[in-house]
Amino acid sequence: MKLEAEELHKVAHLARLTLEPQAIEDYTQALSNILNLVDEMQAINTDNVQPMAHPLDATQRLRIDEVTESVDRELLQKQAPATEQGLYLVPRVVE
Repeated sequence: MKLEAEELHKVAHLARLTLEPQAIEDYTQALSNILNLVDEMQAINTDNVQPMAHPLDATQRLRIDEVTESVDRELLQKQAPATEQGLYLVPRVVE
C-alpha cells in the first residue's frame, strides 16, 4: 500500500506532530514499507497455527500459593476513630 504525502499530513495532524518538509518523503516511504509488511502478514494462512502466550514457549517459576501472614481485624480496628459492624466509618465527602 503506497502512502501519499497528503495522507501523511493528515496522520501527522491527528498525532499533533510537526513534520519537516525535507523528511516527508522519508516518512512516506518508511510508513509505506510498514503497511506493505502488514499486508504481507495478513496474506499468510494461519488457520492451523495454535496461539501462544509467549513466543519463546517459556514457563514462569511460580511460588507456592500459601498464606504467610494474617490480619487481626479486631486489633487494627481498635486504633480506628470510628467503626461499625467490622467496617471503618469515614466522614462524608460528597453530599
